[in-house]
Formats: sequence, structure tokens, C-alpha cells
Amino acid sequence: MKRYQLTLGLLACAGVLLQGCTAPGETRPDEGSAVVEERSVGPGGEGAAREGEGAQAGSAQMGRGAALHPLEDPESPLSRRVIYFEFDSSEVSAADRALVTAHAQFLSQHPEVSVVVEGHADERGSREYNLALGERRAKGVERLLNLQGTGKEQMQVISFGEERPVALGHDEQAWGLNRRVELLYSGY
Repeated sequence: MKRYQLTLGLLACAGVLLQGCTAPGETRPDEGSAVVEERSVGPGGEGAAREGEGAQAGSAQMGRGAALHPLEDPESPLSRRVIYFEFDSSEVSAADRALVTAHAQFLSQHPEVSVVVEGHADERGSREYNLALGERRAKGVERLLNLQGTGKEQMQVISFGEERPVALGHDEQAWGLNRRVELLYSGY
């Protein structure tokens, strides 16, 4: 319970700090609404509609004359960096294989860029089991990236198991958001 309260308190503080970094009504390029909203919706079917809303906001930013990097452009598939998994599974879904392919193409064309492939699990199961499951998920994504041309030296695999949830609930919706692999690019 104390860990939950501490985590909730830290998240609230981080939100307040981030909010203070922008002027009212202004958004920073690294606050891609598609990514934030994607996590809030998760593996359901509503993610695409939410991503469209983020794309409109990105178009407004581009209208100001700012050319966005492909990793920051909400209209690019590269802006989506979370891959969700079914319960107790490490298999990348057919829908997410296209996403992994887009990231593999970008990485193979940019050998100077590296990515950390983070594996995560929901709270069900033992700590050790969830660390192993997170690693299997991350290694599965790493394997797909490698098969499509990404160099092994560009990737690092880490598993956090259940230790870094994005949703703190104890229901299927929260668990679905926590069963994921995140692609974290260096310098972006």
C-alpha cells in the first residue's frame, strides 16, 4: 500500500512539474498526445481514433513551419512505441508486426540510432516469473527487429517485469496496459 501511495505521489509531482514547463495552451513537441492517449486507451479498439486526434494536433504544429523528426511526428507510425501483449503471452500480434517493421526500417536506415527494448508484465504471477515474461516479450520484439535489418549493437533488452506499471488498477483494463514492450530511443 505504501509503494502504491508513493508511486501515485511521484506521478502527481511529475505531472505538476511537466505542466509548469509549458505556457497555457502551448504543447511541447515531446508531449505527443498520441502516445499519452494511446496508453490511456491501450489495447482496445479506440486507440486509432485517439491517435487521429493527436495527428491533428501534430498537423497544427507543423503548420507553424516546424519540421518534425519522424520519431516525433504524430502522423508517423514511429510515434507509436508501445506494443501490447495478451495474458501470459510473448507473441507479437499480427497488428503490431507492422509497427515493429516500421521501427526496424527506421533503425536499419539509421545505424547511429539505438533503442532500448523494455519488457513489462502485469502484477499477476510471481516477481521472478514476470521478470522472465517481460524479458521474453522484449527478446521477441528484438528478434523481429533484428530479422528485418536492425543491428544487434543498436538494441539493448531490459525487463522490468511488474515493477513499472503504467496503470495502477487491479482489473483487466489496467493489466492490459501493463502487458507491454516499450521502445525507447536514445536522444529522442
